[in-house]
Amino acid sequence: MRITDNLKDDISSAPSWFLDSLKVKPSELIIKNIKGDLSYSRWNCINKSKSLLILIHGTGAHKRWWYPIAPHFMEKTNVVAVDLPGMGDSGFRDEYSIKDFGECIISIIEEEKIKNDLDNVSIVGHSLGGQVAAYVASEQKELVNNLIMIDTFIRPPDWDPSQHEGGPLRMIKYYPEKKTILERFRLLPQQDCKNDWFMRYIADHSVKRTEEGWRWKFDDSMFNSLERLFGYKFTFKCPALFIHGQDSLLMSGNILGNIKNMYSEIMEFEEVPGAAHHVPLDKPKEIIDIIKGRLF
Repeated sequence: MRITDNLKDDISSAPSWFLDSLKVKPSELIIKNIKGDLSYSRWNCINKSKSLLILIHGTGAHKRWWYPIAPHFMEKTNVVAVDLPGMGDSGFRDEYSIKDFGECIISIIEEEKIKNDLDNVSIVGHSLGGQVAAYVASEQKELVNNLIMIDTFIRPPDWDPSQHEGGPLRMIKYYPEKKTILERFRLLPQQDCKNDWFMRYIADHSVKRTEEGWRWKFDDSMFNSLERLFGYKFTFKCPALFIHGQDSLLMSGNILGNIKNMYSEIMEFEEVPGAAHHVPLDKPKEIIDIIKGRLF
């Protein structure tokens, strides 16, 4: 990954579809919340549409992961990409939970329905975002018309949280120069990604400058305090698709088989060859085509 002080130069080798997508600027919106403000971006449908597609990122990520992808759906639907609490440009909170993340997504849906008279909502979530999406579709069945989960780790019924405790993925440190912190950018779980221009773009928007220096945007306290959905089974009724990378570590062993055993009656499955866990980065055009084929 080429890293200089000029992002435009560093991603100049990216394909034209990627660079053209970044030229389409969304509206930047905020929902005020006493727990912490919620940041999201909105691309208006080119044609009149009452549908809404919500894109949710994974752990430690942010809405910009979807910026090269979101504009490709504008002919058919309005599109929203969200910064979950404690990540991206959303505010930090005293406590974090999947249920609270779900409430944040519900608040966006309700806001969009009121302001823009929408009546058809689809949610796409990668990794952690898939759990949030499935939770919303389960708890508010009347709000969600379609669900797509991308390489989301779903715990089996006998999962014991006491055996899987862990600390923060990265303790926050401060760096004097932006280039120094960008050089430390890694995907988690770790994997290779041939699309270094995509990596460089999301890395640039994963950091912020403070009085102490440059730091990652996410709240590091979230990773060892996030309340997950232990003992919870999704009960969504809408059409649902589970996309997984052929080489994903999160789907290795019996994990994918367990997910299929639990949800094959209410969800379809599709494998993406040549992709690891971070499917939208490894195979962005394939993800675009799959979502289009599924929803439109």
